[in-house]
Amino acid sequence: MSPEPTAPARRRRFGWPQRVFSQVLLMQLAIAAGVTVLATGFFLAPLSAQLDDQAMRRALAIAQTTASPEIADKLMNSRPTPQGPVQADAERIRRATDAEYIVIMDTGGVRWSHTSLKEIGRVVSTDPSVPLAGEEIMEIDSGTLGRSARGKVPLRDDDGRIVGAVSVGIEYDSVRDRLFSAIPGLLLYAGGALAAGALAAYLISRRLQRQTHDLAFSDISALLAEREAMLHGIREGVVALDAHGRIRLMNDEAQRLLGIGPDAKGLPLDQVLGEGRTTDVLAGRVTGVDLVTVRGHRVLIANRMPTDDGGAVATLRDRTELEQLGRELDSTRGLIDALRAQDHEHANRMHTVLGLLELEMHHEAVEFITEVVGVHRATAEQVTEKIHDPLLASLLVGKATVAAERGVSLRVSPESLLPDRLVDPRGLVTVVGNLVDNAMDAAAGCEDAHIEVELHVEGRTVVLRVTDTGPGVPEAQRELIFTEGWTTKKLPAHGKRGLGLALVRRAAERQGGSARVHEAAGGGAEFTVVLPEALSELTGPEMIEPEPVASGEAR
Repeated sequence: MSPEPTAPARRRRFGWPQRVFSQVLLMQLAIAAGVTVLATGFFLAPLSAQLDDQAMRRALAIAQTTASPEIADKLMNSRPTPQGPVQADAERIRRATDAEYIVIMDTGGVRWSHTSLKEIGRVVSTDPSVPLAGEEIMEIDSGTLGRSARGKVPLRDDDGRIVGAVSVGIEYDSVRDRLFSAIPGLLLYAGGALAAGALAAYLISRRLQRQTHDLAFSDISALLAEREAMLHGIREGVVALDAHGRIRLMNDEAQRLLGIGPDAKGLPLDQVLGEGRTTDVLAGRVTGVDLVTVRGHRVLIANRMPTDDGGAVATLRDRTELEQLGRELDSTRGLIDALRAQDHEHANRMHTVLGLLELEMHHEAVEFITEVVGVHRATAEQVTEKIHDPLLASLLVGKATVAAERGVSLRVSPESLLPDRLVDPRGLVTVVGNLVDNAMDAAAGCEDAHIEVELHVEGRTVVLRVTDTGPGVPEAQRELIFTEGWTTKKLPAHGKRGLGLALVRRAAERQGGSARVHEAAGGGAEFTVVLPEALSELTGPEMIEPEPVASGEAR
């Protein structure tokens, strides 16, 4: 049985690493090594020149010491021979100073001393004209003994006349040896500095590795691109704050929900949004999960999550439509309750009429029917006589039926008069509906429970007052009750409360008005809402108000 073929081994590919940690470490090591090499080179270059200068100065100093009048006198009174006094003195000085050579010459350039005895009596190999002219020179040059550091001075007698010259050479290999001997120590220090730099680079890279979670640059770039796409693609507002409460990041949805522009980045949250519950929730001064707040005409649900750097990320969901649906559900349930109450009441009345007819009490049956119809007609006519807007009138008639079922009497104040010129009738319906519902909840169960609604006009301003006979609102809570999320009631079907009065105040403030509460004259609470510019201007035939319908007229 033939063996199964094995997959070919994958050839390991070497190349530039992808991880941030590896790339940063390699770059830092390369920088540290490059700096060390440059520093060593910058140090060695002047060191070599310094050693050359020291050797030349040493050679010049030996030549100056050798060029004494005694040597000049011996040169004048002897011959250039290997056993001559000039050669003897030159060799003594050479051995004492460890010079490579000491050459003493006459004005003709003939050597009177030399390390190689055969060179004595011969003309020097280099031009002696400069020292014979009375000048001293230092140089690195090559001669019969090779390359050396040289110093040349004129030789003068007792009268100062130039009778020759002295040339001293320092072996250049000794200068090079001194340079090379300094390199190991220098490299040791450079290696220590490089090791310290490598250790620092490694520690910094390890810290960077932990902070970047060992990601590659391509991964980080992809994450940034995905983050931008996600932030600007989701239908949920995202606001990131730094440790000082400044806006670090926000997506398009957050700008739309909060009503701010992209120029708010980098600014403090309090400066951008101003004071209010929304600012407190995003800043973390109010804690909790799914916190309700109102920003402008929007109902928002906010959640805040702190980050490791002391900042936070807050998410915002638009609950305006859901809140409207919830309120419509509450209104529908209220209408169903009203219809159920009317059905129950209608059944009782039909049973009563049936009993009267079976007892052949026809006259009493007629009176009973007339009375029942009259009561309902009187209630509707009382509302429509004072409230000419059909939406608001229908709301109050329906609320009166629901209130009657709960044992609460709802009536419209005799001083009320609202023409059919509302700019935003739905907005006023929301305000009135919220206040009547709260008043109904407060008055239900009280003795002689009733609610009074007053709507009157001052120019184009509508003033609304809703009074109830409930327990009232304590003075300490009269501002608190207009805060989003504050409530003393159990949660409804849509799961949130504490928004009705907040929306009432926001609706009033958007029109430049106000909403406040104080104690009613007979006890209970009295809510007053002022809505400037709530009525359209009178033009043409509309300037004549419609005459109120008499209570007994047919409609």
